[in-house]
Amino acid sequence: MKEQKLVLRNVDSFELEHIFECGQCFRWNKQEDGSYIGVIKDGVLKVSKRKNSVIFEGILEGDINSIVYDYFDLGTNYKKIKDELSELGESMRNGIEFGYGIRILKQDLWEMIISFIISANNNIPRIKGIIERISEKCGKKITWNNKDYYLFPTVKQLSKLSVSDLRLLGTGFRDKRIYNTTNMVLNKEIDLEKLQLLSNTDEIREELLRLDGVGDKVADCISLFALRRYDSFPVDVWVRRVMNTLYIHNEDETKVTKKELKELAENMFGDMAGLAQQYLFYWARENM
Repeated sequence: MKEQKLVLRNVDSFELEHIFECGQCFRWNKQEDGSYIGVIKDGVLKVSKRKNSVIFEGILEGDINSIVYDYFDLGTNYKKIKDELSELGESMRNGIEFGYGIRILKQDLWEMIISFIISANNNIPRIKGIIERISEKCGKKITWNNKDYYLFPTVKQLSKLSVSDLRLLGTGFRDKRIYNTTNMVLNKEIDLEKLQLLSNTDEIREELLRLDGVGDKVADCISLFALRRYDSFPVDVWVRRVMNTLYIHNEDETKVTKKELKELAENMFGDMAGLAQQYLFYWARENM
């Protein structure tokens, strides 16, 4: 690993708070100067903005240019996406205007599987704490700027933890699910390399649902945030609430089914459903 730095100017649709606080990631933390430091598969990265420039610096395995380009989805034209979604009405335009700087990160598939299993019936501070403790327990340590960071453990590293080890790290009822899923991946019952080669979102989803602790929402989150399947539409309480308030208008939002929401999203947003979900989710969580 080596220290590297990259400065990009005039990057469209790139706001730090929008990207890192929209619910898609758990290992990025805001610093006193407004920058964010994150631990990613390739190392430790700090991201800051000065006027129209985005500054990336850190200690990484691999070239910072290719890592940043891939991780931050810089090859996608978000302006075009926002223009197309904005044509769907005022509600969608309001969501986009609020979270105009969102980009979908391309995070590590293995890390997202375990992270979103941990996310079930949980809140973000607690999710982040559990992931941090697991990483400290068995992930690789990296020291940068006199501070220690820990990479998310590999499948083999995590497989060394027992159910009771996981319980002691605060995973709660998710301990057995994490243990079982880790061993399924370790034993190639689910082949993550082959999974990444699948092009059909439904096939990906069905394969993910075989993992212990992976239900509909978790599978959709993994598909969107690790495999960049933009047609995935994760449904949680906020998404149900905003979709019902804006489009369905059921007096009892709890009676709105996931099937109903997904069909509506597919009909309205098509293959951009996951992107629309992020704009609406972020707006709803901060404003409703």
